[in-house]
Amino acid sequence: MEQVCAENASSNSTSFFLEIVEHPDGSVTRPVSPAAPPSGEQPDAPVISKDVPLNPTNNTWLRIYRPNPLPPTRKLPVVIYFHGGGFVIFSAASAFYHNSCEAMTRAVSALVISLEYRLAPEHRLPAAYEDAVETLLWVQSQARDPTGGDPWVTGHGDFSRCFLMGSSAGANMAYHAGLLATALELLPLRLIGLILNQPYFGGVERTPSETRSEEDIILPLRANDMLWRLALPKGADRDHEFCNPAVAVPPELRHLPECLVKGYQGDPLVDRQREFAKMLEREGASVVAQFDEGGFHAKELFDPATAEVLFAQVRRFISGGC
Repeated sequence: MEQVCAENASSNSTSFFLEIVEHPDGSVTRPVSPAAPPSGEQPDAPVISKDVPLNPTNNTWLRIYRPNPLPPTRKLPVVIYFHGGGFVIFSAASAFYHNSCEAMTRAVSALVISLEYRLAPEHRLPAAYEDAVETLLWVQSQARDPTGGDPWVTGHGDFSRCFLMGSSAGANMAYHAGLLATALELLPLRLIGLILNQPYFGGVERTPSETRSEEDIILPLRANDMLWRLALPKGADRDHEFCNPAVAVPPELRHLPECLVKGYQGDPLVDRQREFAKMLEREGASVVAQFDEGGFHAKELFDPATAEVLFAQVRRFISGGC
């Protein structure tokens, strides 16, 4: 996708999402995107990574990233990360998400745990939310068992500073997992922030930014509609709460930890994101909303300067400086 989307951004060629092929039996064929293996323990690499199983029955797993070398005097904030792809395509191993997690680990100086979650339509929502919560509980289990857990996590993670972060559909997951987490007893883990980068929301009635996106280079309107059709529970429309949080404001919302909502004016979803941030604030949640001019959906995956700005904002949010 990295090459395909870079070409899209400059030549208005067909969106990668439109290469998804739907079949009469309800299955799909996904376009192939480059994958990257974990680095393993390479002495000279600035970031190292490895994969560990989460739920073998569901074929879910985690890719863990840590700075190399480690800071000598402190433990690292824990960032649980969910990749994008409209809930339908891509992987924690997709090269552009792997590279992004590596760059973020280095820039933020954090322990990043990226989830390989179940995809729709084989596993429609809320399957991805369930996998996200299972990841949070896995991290809690590491905090409860410092001698029997994964040594990277138990040895170097600061469980008093845990964040859920996602991009696009992953940001939708971080929000919904955060809501579900308000009903959980997570101690000794402390979930203190949600980082929602260009969260993926929708609705039946078009917003102006959606209406303008019919031929968007990354997320054209027909691709957007297709992704929601494949991801939502069967029979649901885009005003389902998984897609449109404004339809039924959950009472748990005011109990969310502080939220960073990041967006770009050139994203077809920006109107939804602005309204979402206003809803959070209106309902009493603590919100840091940062919307930049220009840009496009998932820009940080293709533009290193944009990624640097995003990671600087994440670093400030994690350190309490936003």
